[in-house]
Amino acid sequence: MASTSVLLVSLSLILINIITLPLLSTAISSCNGACKTLNDCAGQLICINGKCNDDPDIGSNECGGGGGSSSPPPTMNNCQPTGTLVCQGQSYPKYTCSPPVTSSTKASLTLNDFSEGGDGGGPSYCDGKYHANGERVVALSTGWFDNKSRCLKMIRIRASNGKSVTAKVVDECDSHAGCDAEHAGQPPCRNDIVDGSAAVWNALGLNQDLGVVPVTWSMA
Repeated sequence: MASTSVLLVSLSLILINIITLPLLSTAISSCNGACKTLNDCAGQLICINGKCNDDPDIGSNECGGGGGSSSPPPTMNNCQPTGTLVCQGQSYPKYTCSPPVTSSTKASLTLNDFSEGGDGGGPSYCDGKYHANGERVVALSTGWFDNKSRCLKMIRIRASNGKSVTAKVVDECDSHAGCDAEHAGQPPCRNDIVDGSAAVWNALGLNQDLGVVPVTWSMA
């Protein structure tokens, strides 16, 4: 009887370890693991479409290029964060740099309301004015904005559906500050953002409900 009891106790301990160990290991997800927030991913991984993947902004390569690809992600000219900003309990990286501008620069197109009382907070940085939703205007991440050097210049944006549009740069999508009244309470932008008006989205034939879509851009 004694040996049977010992055997049962040993089996119970093994079962408990089998059940509890996976729960501990998934507290922080690794490559392609499920996630909801940036804090769910281990190391330098970020949450993209519900899965932990390499962060293209810092060139991490823990997943071999993200999504199982054998090719490493672009290093983005070694652009590294300059710190973090905590906003409503969430930590956001701060950047003063952006990927190098080419004839086909990869970017994320976001939607912004440049009118008074809109998402942008105050008037546009370049001309001190508000802009109607019918105007084709954009804000660029801090590195691309380049200390106002691209103010009021035209850029060409191309969507994956083959459509393209020109738009005027009127503002900065601040990548190193945010979460205050000046930025309408919004966190810092990522460093690869082209923040476009509704007119830009409409001209590209894009669904504004998506909020963010991949595009490429260049100087017009």
